[in-house]
Amino acid sequence: MSVTPMSEKVYAKNKKAFFDYNILDTYEAGIKLKGYEVKSIKKGLADLQGSFAIIRGQEAYITNMAVPPYQKENIPQNYDAERTRQLLLHKKQIKELEETLKRGGLTLIPLKLYNKKGLVKVELALSRGKRKYDKRQTIKKREDERKIRRSLKRSGV
Repeated sequence: MSVTPMSEKVYAKNKKAFFDYNILDTYEAGIKLKGYEVKSIKKGLADLQGSFAIIRGQEAYITNMAVPPYQKENIPQNYDAERTRQLLLHKKQIKELEETLKRGGLTLIPLKLYNKKGLVKVELALSRGKRKYDKRQTIKKREDERKIRRSLKRSGV
């Protein structure tokens, strides 16, 4: 998984993605937005939960990403906060992703929205859904780590 440098501000994270999916690979993509959507994202109003990316033809799109209006009074009347937005990837990347997704069992989900050199970027993850027992193991592991930290804190180490 890639690490975001300190100069890059993260606007939104898909925290549930790490619980629901096994992350196999990550990609960085630009996203085609309108001006008021950029303002809304930079204000931290975007929500990635439940969103995913699809490839249609030779283009990639992100769906179900909620970007509520920045100012309710200054947006078009037909504004759809969860509209499908185009992702900006190289054709070679799109073709590679399309072939990988055709093999089945994999999903392309957004992990975070962040700023890179003044532009809004989205980090996409090629992932496989976890099964119920995998999720239970994740919960058990997290609880065990908490218990260890608590006992170390009590003992003064």
